[in-house]
Formats: sequence, structure tokens, C-alpha cells
Amino acid sequence: MVKICCIGAGYVGGPTMAVIALKCPSIEVAVVDISVPRITAWNSDQLPIYEPGLDEVVKQCRGKNLFFSTDVERHVSKANIIFVSINTPTKTRGLGAGKAVNLTYWECAARMIADVSKSNKIVVEKSTVPVKTAEAIEKILTHNSKGIKETPDGQKAIKALKDVYAHWVPEERIICSNLWSAELSKLAANAFLAQRISSVNAMSALYEATGADVSEKDILNLVYICECNGLTEVASYWKQVIKARLSIYDPQVTEEQIQRDLSMNKFDWDHPVHLQPMSPASVKEVSVVWDAYDATKDAHGLCILTEWDEFKILDFGRIFANMQKPAFVFDGRNVVDAEKLREIGFIVYSIGKPLDLWLKDMPAVA
Repeated sequence: MVKICCIGAGYVGGPTMAVIALKCPSIEVAVVDISVPRITAWNSDQLPIYEPGLDEVVKQCRGKNLFFSTDVERHVSKANIIFVSINTPTKTRGLGAGKAVNLTYWECAARMIADVSKSNKIVVEKSTVPVKTAEAIEKILTHNSKGIKETPDGQKAIKALKDVYAHWVPEERIICSNLWSAELSKLAANAFLAQRISSVNAMSALYEATGADVSEKDILNLVYICECNGLTEVASYWKQVIKARLSIYDPQVTEEQIQRDLSMNKFDWDHPVHLQPMSPASVKEVSVVWDAYDATKDAHGLCILTEWDEFKILDFGRIFANMQKPAFVFDGRNVVDAEKLREIGFIVYSIGKPLDLWLKDMPAVA
């Protein structure tokens, strides 16, 4: 039986391995992490992250051909294919600070793989890493120094990995390339995505100014969007709202996870140290509630940042009655009917939609 081990049980490793286990019942998949709380959560009924359908997939495969463990070295030693899906934060000091990727965790993982491996391994870069990272990692992986370069053994490794994805991806859609091309294409894809989002943000200002309508946006950060479109005073307003008091309602994420996410530094979300108890003072301006109506009571503004179906059927008349006036709605996912909300009395800002007349009269956007 082919055995796959994924180092890193975060937002990428966990869901990716769950899908592989579901689509490849003949393959044994182990997800390992040094964080005991994280692995405990993956083995519980309350997963550490939420993705639509993920809970059902994990429950279907867990204990059969999908396993979550803190015994990192044992599973790495037994695996044929090792996915490395660990944090690659931006460097905060030294050459390239603020831009270059910090590969410390990657290097530690590579040394561990080399130390415990007694047979040939296929090591897969699942994290987004700079081009030529594999060249540096290859020097550490002395037990398998050829990697998956274009050698006979490398071609066998490519085929082995291709065979995994071929369980559910049509063969003609699986692209094989050399290491450098693979690394560069991942970076390029991320860059294109960032550029696309930036371009969409810029175009939304034109749509709104001309009264045009665009339906698809994927914007989560209200302040960022306002600033990108020159709405500096609107951005400042929302900043003040957040700084004053923030009430969060998310039916799919636990309060503990929300509080931890809010307390983390931007690039440290996948570092095990942050699963340790946090300081309550770090999120003292935030409350987490389990009812949308409690979350909006006495609020000045309502931000919709996730497209849960529940948000589409809320009683917005009841919500409006309990909010401070004027009552603002920022729909970052275009899930509500802006015109119906305006009829109720809300001042609505929807991404890519014509500006509310109240907003058009503001000096900041006039």
C-alpha cells in the first residue's frame, strides 16, 4: 500500500490530505503536526478549521485510511510520499526583510526527513516557496539527494505523484514539469490572483461611480477596499467602528479559534506556539456571540464577510430595529438584496454595486 505523510495539519495540509484519502481509498494518508491541540481537534467532532463538506469527508475517512498524529518521525519514516505543508512566513529581519520568505521551518523539516528516512522518499513542496528552494532542500536531503529532477528515478517519482491525482483528475489535465517551473508557476499563479483582485478592486470604483453593476467579488477586508478605491474617510469610519467595539458571529467557527486568529501576528497563524493560551487583553475589544441578532444589537454597522446561506434569510427588519441609526450594511460577498435592505432603511455598501445615495452625498465620495 502506498503511504502518504503530510507534515503540517494547517489550512492547506489537513483539507488536501482529506480529499486525497477520500479519492484514494487504497492509499494510507497520515497528517502529522507537533501541535497536540491541533491534532486533537482533527481527531474530534469539532475540526480546527471549517470548509464546506470537510467535516463529512474527514468523518468518512478518519480511522480507515486517514490518520492524524503527533508521532511525526514514525509516519515520515514509513511514508513513500511526503508532502511538506508548513508555514512560510515573510522574513522580519535581515536580507529581504518584509519581502523574502523565511524558510526556517522548511529547513528543519528537511533535516528531520533526512534523519529518520531509511528508504527512498518523494518529497513534495506543498507550501508556496521561492524558486530554487528545492535546490537548497536537496542539499539537506542527503538520503535522497536526487529529489525529483529529470533523472530516471525522478521520472518514476513524477509518475508516482501523478498516479495519486489521477484517481480523480483527468490525466490530460495533469501537467508535469521540472522543479523550477513548478515552483515558479505556483508563485506566478498567486501573483496573478493578487493582481486580479487588485484590478477588480480598482474597477469597482468605476462601476459604482457610473451606476454599473458587477456581481462577482471576493473581498474580505472592508478597510482595504475603501482605501484602494480612494474612500479614505469611509475607511477611517470603519476603522473607528472596529476599534470601538466588534461583535462577531460565525456559525461555522468556534469562539476559541476566532479569538486565537485575532490575537495572532499576520504571518504567524500556522506556528504551533500560537496554539498556547493567549492574553485576554489582546482581544478585549471583541466579543463572539452565537446569534446574528445579538451580534447586531446596538451596532452602528454590519459587515457580511462570508457567504453562509443563513445570512441570506435573516430577518433584516428585526436587525434594523435593534441597530443604532443611521444603520450601515457592508456586503463584502454580495449575498443580500441591497435594494430590499434600503427599503427597510439601511445604508448599504455592496462591492461592485452602485453607491447608496446617502454615500454619494458624502464629501469623501462626491
